[in-house]
Amino acid sequence: MTIKEIYANALGKKIINKIDGNISNFTTDTRKVTKNSCYIGIVGENNDGNDFYMEAFLHGATVVILDKYKENKEDKKYLEENNKTIIVVEDSIKSLGNLARYKRSIFKKDVIAITGSAGKTSTKDIVYSVLNNKYKTYKTIGNKNNHIGLPLTILGMDESTEILVLEMGMNHFKEISYLTSIAKPNIAIITNIGTAHIGNLGSQENILKAKLEILEGLDSNGYLIINNDNELLHNWYLESKDNYNIITIGIDNTSDYNAKNIKCNQNECSFKCLNEVYKVPIGGKHFIYNALMGIAVGKKYNESYQEIYDGIMNFELSSNRMNIINRESDITIIDDSYNANYDSMSYAIKYLSGLDGRKIAVLGSMLELGEYSENLHKKIGNEIYEEKIDLLLTVGEEAKNINAGAISKGFPKENAIHFENIDEVIKYLKKNLRKEDKVLIKASNSMNFKKIVDALK
Repeated sequence: MTIKEIYANALGKKIINKIDGNISNFTTDTRKVTKNSCYIGIVGENNDGNDFYMEAFLHGATVVILDKYKENKEDKKYLEENNKTIIVVEDSIKSLGNLARYKRSIFKKDVIAITGSAGKTSTKDIVYSVLNNKYKTYKTIGNKNNHIGLPLTILGMDESTEILVLEMGMNHFKEISYLTSIAKPNIAIITNIGTAHIGNLGSQENILKAKLEILEGLDSNGYLIINNDNELLHNWYLESKDNYNIITIGIDNTSDYNAKNIKCNQNECSFKCLNEVYKVPIGGKHFIYNALMGIAVGKKYNESYQEIYDGIMNFELSSNRMNIINRESDITIIDDSYNANYDSMSYAIKYLSGLDGRKIAVLGSMLELGEYSENLHKKIGNEIYEEKIDLLLTVGEEAKNINAGAISKGFPKENAIHFENIDEVIKYLKKNLRKEDKVLIKASNSMNFKKIVDALK
């Protein structure tokens, strides 16, 4: 992107030392600045990125975009001597979005956007892996799925990209609306409607409404792929199927892409779809839904059975999501520590239940559940009992209700242990783990359960 294009589309108020040239990299992190970068200063939780513009220049940035800047003679001299530019804008975050919106407008290939209460990251990883067998595909890295991460992903793809796969997250109304207005997807995917962020949105019906904002940016000839087994999505589909191009996937409800003859063990699941047999290299029924999304997308892009099969079998999960770590001592750690809501925690417990050996669930609080928090944590406790988990270890104030829910169903009190902090649970595990134990570690990201994983590796 030329500096002239950046200034025009960032809606710059002022440009200091205007120069010509092309920018090859956009970043909000001075540590990721490379030669010919554009650094965008954003106010964060702990730091104001506007304060680090000179550090960005010293790392190789050619242009910086700032929404807080006082012009001075020293800077002007530095810019002129080093052929650098400062662009002053009203709002750096809005400018970042506008730059991504412009790049999307000149990207004439397809964009696939994925949202949902749970499973969106693993679905993204499978869809990417399937498509990348035939097309040059670029995807959201990690969890960069918000109003900053999504624009940076768009700005980060190179000219050879043929299909862009984007993940969209949200906590409140209008957030998906903003993201889809930038992404303008050709295919939208909604993995499910659950209880994530229900404390902010008030009800599952409102969560559905917020996720459906993705349709606002969908191409008029585009397709929406939904999980037809999800009750809210299924009911919406029955009411709306004549208004959109909808592709359905499912296991229980009759759908365009149904999984049948399902066979699962702790390492993989196999199933038949449209008379073709597929395998997912992770146990757990919920990954079959993700694979069906991958099949639906692959078929839409005329991929062969083998290309789709290989894409599903060889996909790589983003870090800290159902990462299976087999220790030399024959202890297996299921690292699902990145985040947690009721739906994803329920899926993980069901996966743990299907494994051999002693089953240990190390669970932390699920956040942003508001008035639903106590009930949903207790429901997780109920499932701990129903899925015959052997040992329950919890950390976090809200997580106490997981223990209460398990014990209320008949789970042995001596096997439901609550700890005041992470260090205590690490100490307990190191002392009490046995050969062939299977340990699930899961909580909301701010609980920092990755520390438990690192301590046990």
